[in-house]
Order: sequence, then structure tokens, then C-alpha cells
Amino acid sequence: MSWKFFLYDWGDLNIALFQAINTGTPAALEPVAWFFSLVGSYWTAPLMLLGLWWCSKSATDPARSAVVLQRLIGFSVAFLLALLASAALKLWLDFPRPSAVLGDMVHVIGEIERHYSLPSGHATYAALVVGALWPLMGRRGRIGLVLYAALVGWSRIAAGMHFPADVLAGWGLGCICTALAGRVMPLAAPMWQSARHTSVWVWYAVAAGAIMIDQLAKFAITRTFAYGEQVEITPFFNLVHVLNPGAAFSFLANAGGWQRNFFITLGLAVSAWLGRMLCQQRPRLEALGYSLILGGALGNVADRVLRGQVVDYLDFHWRFSHWPAFNWADVTISLGAFCLIYIVMSQNTVTNSG
Repeated sequence: MSWKFFLYDWGDLNIALFQAINTGTPAALEPVAWFFSLVGSYWTAPLMLLGLWWCSKSATDPARSAVVLQRLIGFSVAFLLALLASAALKLWLDFPRPSAVLGDMVHVIGEIERHYSLPSGHATYAALVVGALWPLMGRRGRIGLVLYAALVGWSRIAAGMHFPADVLAGWGLGCICTALAGRVMPLAAPMWQSARHTSVWVWYAVAAGAIMIDQLAKFAITRTFAYGEQVEITPFFNLVHVLNPGAAFSFLANAGGWQRNFFITLGLAVSAWLGRMLCQQRPRLEALGYSLILGGALGNVADRVLRGQVVDYLDFHWRFSHWPAFNWADVTISLGAFCLIYIVMSQNTVTNSG
């Protein structure tokens, strides 16, 4: 017998528990399952970040404000770790969803999905929320957090999207990433100290947001589009699914394979330099430019590490001429570069007029 039979199937108990919960959920509770699937989604992360930021600013006690800010930074780090780890596990294992295993025996709330069941991204995110808010809550608040995570996990089984083992794996992954973030933060204490005085964490949050949007868009494209498929949106714009082994806008796409490691190394080196630049006090537009380039660079680096190539999906064309397909990471890099170019041009204009 394989390891999967013991660790994942639990000797067929995993399927039995799923069927008991999925078929035993009354129709009256379907809106509840839908709601907790919604609030347990990665898409609510910006609201979580905004809420923690508002709490840190509105707190009258400086010590309380510092603690909330620390939780915000820790949640951001844990979120990025979980996003990358979850995507890697889903792509590597590619466990089938309940609908692919049990067919019409599954009651599905929403669209039917058949791939990438382990781990449950919703359960992972719920564990990240619990880990971020746990130190800030009293006894009743912590009970509410545990109930929230449990209901998010239940909702994914009731909706026919995940097996119980997927939910447990998601909770475990979220806890591990929260713990890792707690270990990483003391090692980066000088950076956090600088962030408290220069608001550098705001620009890291911008970079994190760019990475999140980029990876979620790429994940959605790879899940819904066959490779090479394209869908016309307007007379000049298509959504496509293509893979690019080169850099932005397909630069060096046909170089022969060596470019993957080169661009991974280059992307990490540039990202480290940009992160260091953001630790220093910078004008807002300059800091925005650096943060956008940082987010775009890491978004494409994540693709090269996880998939070997970069997923492109934005295709602009005019008649028979197509601009090379690109992605959101390329857009943020271009926007960041535009910010820096605009600063240089403005400075030259002031110098020439003077």
C-alpha cells in the first residue's frame, strides 16, 4: 500500500467523512457554507491588512499600536510563504477534487473543480488569520477565531470542494507559515526598526499586493484555460494561456534554457537590492516605483521556481500584429520603471529651467 493510502486516504475514512458532511448538510445551510467560503478566501487578505493597519493607527496606546503593527508585518510574511508553498504543493501533488473522484455523488456549491485539492487554500488562509489575530484577542475572541477556522474548513467540505484531509493540511500549512514568519521577523529586526520610522512596511505591502494579484491571476489562468487557448475580450485584447521561458514581453524566450537560472538569480539579486533601497527614506513616488518593480520581479521569479517558465495571459493586438503576451508582474515592473523615469525627467526639467 502507498503512503497516500495511510496519510491522505486514512484507509478510506477520508472519503467516508467527506460524504457524511457533504451529503448531510441541509439545503438551509448552503448560504452559510457559501458565506464562510467567501470570508475564508485569499481575496479578503487586503481587507485583513487594511484592518490591522487601521487598528495600529487608531490605537491610543503606543505599545498596543506597535504590537498590532508587528502582527500586520507577520501576517504579510506568513501570507507570502503560504501562497508560494500552497501553489507548489498543489502543482506538485495535483490531487483530484471530490468531483473528480466521486462524480455525481458530490453536492457542489458553485463551479465544479477537479484538480489541485491538497491543500485547501481557504483552510490555509483561515489558519493565517487565526495566527495573526490570536495574540490580540482575549478568551472570547480566541474562541471566535477557532470557530471561524472550523467553519471555513466545514464550508469547503460542504461545498464539495475539498476532502477533510485537504482542510487539515491547509490548517497545518497556515500554522507552519505563521510560525516561520515569527522566526524570520527577529532576524530582520533592523529592517523592522527602520520600517517603524520610515513607513517602509507600506511599500513592502504594495510589493506583496502586486505578487498576490499576479500569482492569483496566473493560477486562475492555468486552472481555466488550456495551454495555447485564447478568448477574445475586445477587438484588440485577448486572454491567453502561454508560457514564456524568457524575461518580460518574451525577451530571450528562445535562448535555449540557460535563461531560467540566469533570470532567477538576477531577479533575486535585484529584489534584494530593491528591498535594501526601500529601507532608506525615499520620496513617495520613488519608493512606489521600487516597490512595484520588487513585486513584479518576485512574481516572475516565483513562476520560474515553481513552473520553470512564466505564465503570460495578456494579449494586445491590432489586426494581424500582436504585442508579445505579458502578465500583471510585467505591468507592475513597467509602472515602477515609469515612476523612476518620471522622477529623472522632472529633475532634468527643473535643472534646465534653472
